[in-house]
Amino acid sequence: MFSYSKKTSISDDTSISHNVHRVLARSYAVYFLLFLLGVALDIYFQVRIFMNPKVQIIGAIFLFLATILILWAQSTSRNLEKKNITKAAFCKGPYCYSRSPTHWGLFILMIGFGIIANALFVIIMTIIAFIITKTVFLKQEEDMLVDKYGAPYQEYKDSVSL
Repeated sequence: MFSYSKKTSISDDTSISHNVHRVLARSYAVYFLLFLLGVALDIYFQVRIFMNPKVQIIGAIFLFLATILILWAQSTSRNLEKKNITKAAFCKGPYCYSRSPTHWGLFILMIGFGIIANALFVIIMTIIAFIITKTVFLKQEEDMLVDKYGAPYQEYKDSVSL
């Protein structure tokens, strides 16, 4: 689908950054489209899986924690030092625990919504979206980052499993 080469100039750096953002936008679009499909299926079939309304508290906790994770990841990713980059440059904040904390946050956020709304199909579509984005889009993103940053990113990738 994409072909990538090692960074050789500033224009290549801009191109790789642009392509990374394009891949991430596509992954978020998959989440959004499957979310809409889940909502439509839940409206049509109205399958309820949670009988105890106290379960909604768990969904609210998921929403809160996911929001914190996403905000933390976004604020951390803005501060990447691009000079003399090492493996340690990538391991900051939630990126020490996951290479894709924003996607984990989005997954937890949507599961939380599905629990609050008692929406079986939203939960199913969220799981499907997570699998698709993790295996297709995040793999593409990581390949681009290896091309862009080389050995330091590969070392980081090898050391952080999620």
